[in-house]
Amino acid sequence: MISAHEALELLRDGNRRFVADVRSHEILTGHARRRELATGQEPFAIILGCSDSRVPAELVFDQGLGDLFVIRVAGNIVAPSQVGSVEFAAERFGTRLVVVLGHSGCGAILATLEQLRRRSGDQSRNLRTIVDRIRPSVEALLSTDLGHDEDALVRQAVRANIRASADHLRHGSETLEQLIQSDGLLVVGAEYSLETGVVDFFDGSLEGTIAT
Repeated sequence: MISAHEALELLRDGNRRFVADVRSHEILTGHARRRELATGQEPFAIILGCSDSRVPAELVFDQGLGDLFVIRVAGNIVAPSQVGSVEFAAERFGTRLVVVLGHSGCGAILATLEQLRRRSGDQSRNLRTIVDRIRPSVEALLSTDLGHDEDALVRQAVRANIRASADHLRHGSETLEQLIQSDGLLVVGAEYSLETGVVDFFDGSLEGTIAT
């Protein structure tokens, strides 16, 4: 079993390759690897990320088939199905690192801020379930000085939402809490920059930003 900290280093190294454009293409497409995985998998990290088409976790971290257990949902929110998916991978495969991966300029965050400023009935009930899960982590920011600085507000809202999702995973599941306390499970929050490609592990990790 790969430890959480070893897994984190694999992700850091992969992101460095991605940023430097020296990706391991053969890992992504190798026929031997595909045949090897036909009988089972042992992903070394669980990624709960946003559905945004610009943030595919396997590419961002330069990983291949079978390396990552990826859960994607708009706004990288945590609902029961996402918690259950993380529990499944952590228990079934022994994966010990969970990364909540948000990104700069997240559309779900922007939609939530717009909804908070202009209450509207135009959103579908299903879309509102996403907004409603993001709202508690960003609503308080509107009453601060950030309310007068749109760019800063969005940046802080993105991070607040990532932290909220990571905290939910740490404390909203008895299964995950037990794995954290006794089996070395680590839940960290990270933000991907659409502009630079760099991933900053800023929540739950002492390591900080990946050096490029």
